[in-house]
Amino acid sequence: MALIQWNESLSVKVVEIDQQHQKLVSMINDLNDAMKQGKGKDVLDKIVNGLVGYTSTHFSTEEKYFARFKYPEADSHKKEHAAFVKKVLEFKDGFEKGKLTLSIEIMTFLSDWLKNHIKGSDMKYSQFFNEKGLK
Repeated sequence: MALIQWNESLSVKVVEIDQQHQKLVSMINDLNDAMKQGKGKDVLDKIVNGLVGYTSTHFSTEEKYFARFKYPEADSHKKEHAAFVKKVLEFKDGFEKGKLTLSIEIMTFLSDWLKNHIKGSDMKYSQFFNEKGLK
């Protein structure tokens, strides 16, 4: 069973961003599945690196729209992005150096953060973007 199930409650009503969120959900589920199956460090490392890279791409997309439409909560939202990236890079660094193993706690952090961020901070821009014509 997937760690995160995509459903309509996670939709921000912007196709491009929803597709990126679905990809992030899928990547977290892939990482969770690989961890549960006892996959080797190389496989896990590849998935972690992909997740880190794609998260950066996704945050850039959101922040591009913040700037384009002058989103009033952009600064606080970008701080959340920066804090998440910092945490994930610390996790990635520890994993690569062999100081940290993938654990249920890390997977819970990733899935909870994504769900809570989408349902909280991202939902705040949904109507704002839609009113600006972004759907």
